Order: sequence, then C-alpha cells, then structure tokens
Amino acid sequence: MNQIVDLYVYGRDVRCASCVNLPSSKDTYEWLAAALKRKYPNQPFRITYVDIEQPPENERQKELSQRILEDEFFYPLVLVEDQIVGEGNPRLKDIYQEMKKYGYKESSE
Repeated sequence: MNQIVDLYVYGRDVRCASCVNLPSSKDTYEWLAAALKRKYPNQPFRITYVDIEQPPENERQKELSQRILEDEFFYPLVLVEDQIVGEGNPRLKDIYQEMKKYGYKESSE
C-alpha cells in the first residue's frame, strides 16, 4: 500500500425516494467505515461524509453534490478517490475491489 486512500460518502438526512427501505446516508457512512476497518486493520484510510445540502468549499464536492440534487445520481453516493463505486445501495464487494487497486489487502492475506 503506497498511499492513504480517501473515501467519500455523499448524502443527506432525507432518504431518496427510491431508497425507502434502505439505511440512511449517515448509517451507510458509519457501516462502511466499520466494515473497512474490519477488512483492512492497520491499513489507514480516510472516510468523509459530505452533506449534499451543505457541501464544503471544495469545488469537486460542490459539483457532485449539485449533480446528486439534480437527480443525476442516487444517494448515498460512494467514491474511492475520484472513482464512483456505489450509489443508492452501495455494495461492499465493489468498494473492496477498488481498494485493492490501491494495494489494500484483507487481514488474512
């Protein structure tokens, strides 16, 4: 592993219309953080929750937040670095696969 990877979970307090039976964006963020810590112990990463209704000053985050609000993407939207790896109901398998590209290894490997 050569670098600490940044993950982003974009969402908001209100669930999207098609996500009624799914966890909230913040629940997804917390679930993902816990799952990654278990999968990759002693392999640091950063995970950030971005509220699409109040995005930070970062232009990329503002742009993605606006695109979600305009229904271009479902939320929660999950990115590993700049790669979208899940939206609406993200799959751990897809996120793990992207993490492997950055040298992350399962604790048993």
